[in-house]
Amino acid sequence: MKQKTHKALSKRIKLTKSGKAIKRKAGQDHFNSRESGKVKRNKRSDVAFTKTAKKAIATLMPYHK
Repeated sequence: MKQKTHKALSKRIKLTKSGKAIKRKAGQDHFNSRESGKVKRNKRSDVAFTKTAKKAIATLMPYHK
């Protein structure tokens, strides 16, 4: 049988050309006025996944190399 892509995961992460998996940093939607400037600034950047997590991503997204 044909494998299916995990749609929830594919909407949350981006796979770069070099093979990195990138996600948005958590906790950006609301309640940010109480955060310090340093925390707000750090939340703007994206986060790369670890090697171990990439293996799990490969099984959930079989056709995205």
